[in-house]
Amino acid sequence: MQEAIIQVGGMSCQGCVRNVTGALSAVAGVTAVEVSLERGEARVNFDPARTGVAALRAAVEEAGFDAA
Repeated sequence: MQEAIIQVGGMSCQGCVRNVTGALSAVAGVTAVEVSLERGEARVNFDPARTGVAALRAAVEEAGFDAA
């Protein structure tokens, strides 16, 4: 397993946190997601054989948020 920390821009409430969490959890290979509104980041544990950081960032952006 690998961990990535993705900076997430545009979150303003717990609903946003739920949306980002759901988007990341839906990516194949993701095993755990922790999104922090206060820090503006998502910590994601994933199987690098099944997905990568680019796909995680794309999932966040498809949910309507900025990812770095």
